[in-house]
Amino acid sequence: MGNSMEQLLFFDGIFAGAPQTQAIKYAGSKLKLLPHILKSSKRVCSDSKNVTVFDGFSGSTRVSQAYAKSGYKVYANDIAPYTKVFNTAFLLNTKEPKSYKPLIDHLNSLKPIDGWFTEHYGGDGKHKVSSNGDGLKKPWQARNTRKLDAIREEIDKLNLDEVTKAVTITSLILALDQVDSTLGHYTSYLNEWSPRSYNDMKLEVPNLWINKNQNIVMDYDVFKALEKLPDNIIIAYFDPPYGSNNEKMPPSRVRYASYYHIWTTICLNDKPKIFGKAKRRADTSDTVAGSVFEEFRKNESGRFIVIEAIEKLIKETPANYIILSYSSGGRATANELNDVLNSYGKLIEIKKINYKKNVMATMKWTYDWVNEIEKDNFEYLFLMEKK
Repeated sequence: MGNSMEQLLFFDGIFAGAPQTQAIKYAGSKLKLLPHILKSSKRVCSDSKNVTVFDGFSGSTRVSQAYAKSGYKVYANDIAPYTKVFNTAFLLNTKEPKSYKPLIDHLNSLKPIDGWFTEHYGGDGKHKVSSNGDGLKKPWQARNTRKLDAIREEIDKLNLDEVTKAVTITSLILALDQVDSTLGHYTSYLNEWSPRSYNDMKLEVPNLWINKNQNIVMDYDVFKALEKLPDNIIIAYFDPPYGSNNEKMPPSRVRYASYYHIWTTICLNDKPKIFGKAKRRADTSDTVAGSVFEEFRKNESGRFIVIEAIEKLIKETPANYIILSYSSGGRATANELNDVLNSYGKLIEIKKINYKKNVMATMKWTYDWVNEIEKDNFEYLFLMEKK
């Protein structure tokens, strides 16, 4: 089967073999991997009933959503506040989605106000930059940040239960994601307003469903989360952030914390201390926050720190099977990653997905991948059985 290929089918933005999911624009989104992740899971557990899955780096929550909608019980974890909000809205909802519509309609009807978000992130659509005197590019036009200010303040005043509050904030963030003037992250903004930024922001009820399994939402460092898992986890899925292997351009150690700082602020509504041209949260600076999985340095013995982190992750995971996503452009080399995976389990299959072509996946049944020289950026999907 070394040359066989399974085609990814595209229609209306939905990928064959995976349920529809909803999320913000997100670096490293696993939307195109969902059919492969679910197929690998089916390979070791043909029926999702009574199968518990741990998604250790939930990020945009697409993988957690896909697992939950496919019938698995999901433990979804990520340290990011916005991920916890998304997971709470999608994985913990037990109400009819339409029941939220009156609340969403109320939020849409609020009179816009000038507040903290407009002061820092709202610009005049008539000019290339903000007209509020600071001369900085902005991610939204002020007409939409004024709505943001009004809606976010109202959400806190309504004294909503955790899931309902998460649904409203998720709706707000999804709406803002449709009218931004960015390249999909919030460390820099476009020189000229994007066409979509001229649209009026409107909240919609997210694409929720009634969860029948008692999913669990966690917001710990992944190693802390491993300590809190029950002993009945069957499958663990890991998509750790990873540093580039480009020696000339070391990556930021806080890529996700900095890329999506504004979503954290909207979730917390804490009006934090900010800095820089993009007005990032101070707690996302390189000297404050970081992920060991994005680390690009070596330790005293000359081994990449990220390899040690992946090894610890695999070793300490209390699951029967582990599915690991990793990019050919990541810091870990193929040989090092292969050694770690084989030290703590048995590789069942390796899939290689060409992200540049975005149309196919090649099944790899041997370890020849270790010696391949990659010209394009591939995503590898490893399925292993723990020893």
